[in-house]
Amino acid sequence: MTVVSLIRSDSLAPSAPYAYASTAPADARLVFLAGACPIDAHGEVTARGDIAAQARLCVDNLQVALDAAGATLGDVLSTRVLVATTRQIDLVTAWNVVREAFGEHDAPSTLVGVTVLGYPNQLVEVEAIAAVRD
Repeated sequence: MTVVSLIRSDSLAPSAPYAYASTAPADARLVFLAGACPIDAHGEVTARGDIAAQARLCVDNLQVALDAAGATLGDVLSTRVLVATTRQIDLVTAWNVVREAFGEHDAPSTLVGVTVLGYPNQLVEVEAIAAVRD
């Protein structure tokens, strides 16, 4: 059972595809996840040049890390989606994949275009913070 509360405000635009804030109770354990990258079990960047496929692998890897910490996507307090691009359409492509994976749990998120990411040929990275009770 998730302990995350998503917060919306009638004073802010209702068109944003995510909650504007989130909270966790004081007795929750916070889980800070490293940026999930589109790398396989051998440390190789996959789906070179394919933003949507890289975003899917980032979410898959994020779910593995969350599971190792005893959490799920539904426990995520917030995300940051990084895309190495200068084109807004590329940001939207990555965002749509991440948003679909989270389904009804529309945690607050930031979508950022960056010049470069850590691995050669890496185009997407997804950071997250989650909260769980033991």
